[in-house]
Amino acid sequence: MSTSFIPPEWGQSLAETIFPDVQTTMNLFGIHLRTVSTDWQYPIHDHPQYEINYVLQGQQLMTVGSQSYVQQEGDLMILSPGTSHSSRTIDGQSFTYFCIHFDIDDRLFLSLLERLNQVIFRQSSAVAQALRPHLLKIAQPIDHTDEHIITRRMRLQASVFELFGVLWEAISNEAAGLAPASYAHVEMAHQIAARLQGIANRNIVQLEATSDSHYGIDDIAAELGISPSHCNRIFHQVFAISPRSYLSNLVLHKSKLLLSDQRMSIQDIASILGYRDIAHFSRQFKRWSGISPSHYRKNQMVMPSECKA
Repeated sequence: MSTSFIPPEWGQSLAETIFPDVQTTMNLFGIHLRTVSTDWQYPIHDHPQYEINYVLQGQQLMTVGSQSYVQQEGDLMILSPGTSHSSRTIDGQSFTYFCIHFDIDDRLFLSLLERLNQVIFRQSSAVAQALRPHLLKIAQPIDHTDEHIITRRMRLQASVFELFGVLWEAISNEAAGLAPASYAHVEMAHQIAARLQGIANRNIVQLEATSDSHYGIDDIAAELGISPSHCNRIFHQVFAISPRSYLSNLVLHKSKLLLSDQRMSIQDIASILGYRDIAHFSRQFKRWSGISPSHYRKNQMVMPSECKA
């Protein structure tokens, strides 16, 4: 069974750094490197993913909506989901391009892409220059016939995540066409979420309290240089729930992971999560999930046999 992170007892750690949880899902579609014929053309179409289109050699005419762009070698285009576009050769000249279609569930990253009012980044731009070595690395055709398919897939995912990290930095630095106030709020909300994740990974939560200050909101707000009310308001605007509810969901998830491990007693789990006694933990768990910890654990034990039937 999977278990949540179990922190050491107080007094055992000499130093500790809590890193943000990573719960990002990325999907990659139709990645291809293509050299086209002299009379090549691709009809008008759209797709539900973002597209990164990069010309490695020659030039292509890319029409996006009603606007046409001559995309030269080294020019980068980023197209939003649902954007109609087509492409073709220019003056009967062949060209080579590389294309990635993707979607990702990282709200902060998407908020940055959604605020772009720029479709093409010329070869001389900071964005295209920063991304070029990473795009060439991914596009490089290498013979991996002796490598397991899972290994190749993981290497590809790692390279694309690295590309996205560079894209984030490059676009953030250029900040072309962004709405600063709105963007700053989204980033602030994710900083708050990261700190709440750190609290959830410690055995110091006091979940019977009614004030958000007992959930670390006052401390988080002070660290970020904002008031607790502003902290709550920004967080709710981005995540549509309060910081307290977000933390409760994190601790409930952690509780369920621990309860799935039959080797641990409910008393031990209550202690790990920072509750003063098992009764307190049971009341809180039932308030969140509608059933007691013992009932939840019993259901987890029954599920495998029910699936077999």
